[in-house]
Amino acid sequence: MKIFIGADHAGFELKGKLIPFLENLGHEVVDKGAFEYDAYDDYPDFMEKVAEEVSKNPNSTEVRGIILGGSGQGEAMVANKFKDVRASVYYGPNTNTSIIKATRNDNDSNILALGARFITEEEAFSAVKDWLEIPFSGDERHVRRINKMNELNG
Repeated sequence: MKIFIGADHAGFELKGKLIPFLENLGHEVVDKGAFEYDAYDDYPDFMEKVAEEVSKNPNSTEVRGIILGGSGQGEAMVANKFKDVRASVYYGPNTNTSIIKATRNDNDSNILALGARFITEEEAFSAVKDWLEIPFSGDERHVRRINKMNELNG
């Protein structure tokens, strides 16, 4: 699978650890920045680059995105501005990893936003691995709902 990844300063360190983890799982990783730590950078600059790439192949089983920031919330908000992007947020075990299953199985999320200030490296690895392995169910009701979401994009 081709995975586009991006992070601001808050997710920069974790992104650096996720890239080799993903490559060791056999994925092609394309880093969309930040390429150096800058405490004053702005997360929309990097989330936009990942979301643009994913929006080109919104229903592909071979293209996904991972975005990292402080909470993952603002990062997902940016990504979800793009047509056919379905970004979901994971920011730690308090949100329960079953949310990962629901976002993939029911919503076919194609971008995972991670709240780097709220999770450990091991939690990130586990969440990402689960998110990449869980397929979309393809159930008619879920397809219908995704189509309705896509219509809202204009």
